[in-house]
Amino acid sequence: MFQGWEIIIVLAVVLLFFGGKRIPELAKGLGQGIRSFKKGLKESEDDGEQPAKIAAEEEKEEPKALNS
Repeated sequence: MFQGWEIIIVLAVVLLFFGGKRIPELAKGLGQGIRSFKKGLKESEDDGEQPAKIAAEEEKEEPKALNS
């Protein structure tokens, strides 16, 4: 796919474009973004189970409320 010299050229262009000081900052921001995304996915999965449980409990309680 990529040969060794092509990767070196791309890295050199990135270094010239962003500068040596900004690259670690960009990598840190990218890592935080990925962690935040994974955390959001995990929380949405957890939230998805709770409403289903609540809805099932409400269905069980509704006939009791109608009969009284």
